Amino acid sequence: MPIIIDNPWRGDGLDPEGVQPIADASGVARLLAQCPAHRETPLRAAPEIAQLARVGKVWIKDERERMGLGSFKALGAVHAIAREAAARAEGDDLQTALAGETYVAASAGNHGLSVAAGARIFGARAIIYLAETVPAAFAARLEARGAEVVRAGAEYQASMEAAEAAAAENGWTLLSDSSWEGYVDLPLRVMEGYTQLAAEAVAQIDAPPTHILLQAGVGGLAAAVAAHARLAWGDGPEIIVVEPDAAPALIESIRAGHLVSTEGPVSAMGRLDCKTPSMVALASLSRDADRFATITEAEAQSGVDILAEHGLATTPSGGAGLAALLAGLSLGPEARVLAILSEGPEDG
Repeated sequence: MPIIIDNPWRGDGLDPEGVQPIADASGVARLLAQCPAHRETPLRAAPEIAQLARVGKVWIKDERERMGLGSFKALGAVHAIAREAAARAEGDDLQTALAGETYVAASAGNHGLSVAAGARIFGARAIIYLAETVPAAFAARLEARGAEVVRAGAEYQASMEAAEAAAAENGWTLLSDSSWEGYVDLPLRVMEGYTQLAAEAVAQIDAPPTHILLQAGVGGLAAAVAAHARLAWGDGPEIIVVEPDAAPALIESIRAGHLVSTEGPVSAMGRLDCKTPSMVALASLSRDADRFATITEAEAQSGVDILAEHGLATTPSGGAGLAALLAGLSLGPEARVLAILSEGPEDG
């Protein structure tokens, strides 16, 4: 059974005067309209999942084919880089707008692919730092997209520190999907990109949901979707944020009343295995989310197995919100639940 707490900061948030994500998706839509690879992803009704979870309805926003990159992250770094390209382009020549620029990032998964794709589209160089534990197959996928791969450290935090140091030493642009004091502008653009999937879901759904389940690592996706959901539907839906119990950075920050880093074992929910939350995401989710939950490794795997049986193959990271629902998150028989299948299977 997921561990769940109410958010005592709901409404004002932990930092009412702090930086908040951009909730309006219209700017993202205008840029994407110029991208030939862009297609809206489907919103799937899942009556069998609803029956198993003992709720009225389940809708799943399926991001597994987003722009050919296999996850929602295709909307993030690509959007941030596109914004810079559009600002610098002379005339309509976007393809070389960022020639000579180098973007550097650390990645445990799909963010690196998005940086690589964005850099390639607009003529820039991408260097992605990976921990030693990241599979060689993922490094090969990055290199196939034109990125240079550097191995650094035994875990994600070490690769992040190496990427940050390299950016400072070489004058490169660090492009992270997290934010911290003094580093917010590019993460804000990354998060703004994610509002596109929220805006699509709002347009596709046939009735506002009563509950929205959002998995979180540093919290960027959850914060962006929650902010847009509040813009579209106000206080109606109950928003629940789901994390691995091995990386409860958001829930522990909510308990503490300020941003904290956590410790724990490596999680199979690799893209959610983030021990420190994004500063902007925490401020936003403390305002917009109603509850925070954690799930175990076993609950995540069980949920993914059930989803695969119903034609919804994903990873423990990609299905964590739905896994919480299937693990016994009690929402009631009349609940209408919106969730995100945020990435495809690793062997897909």
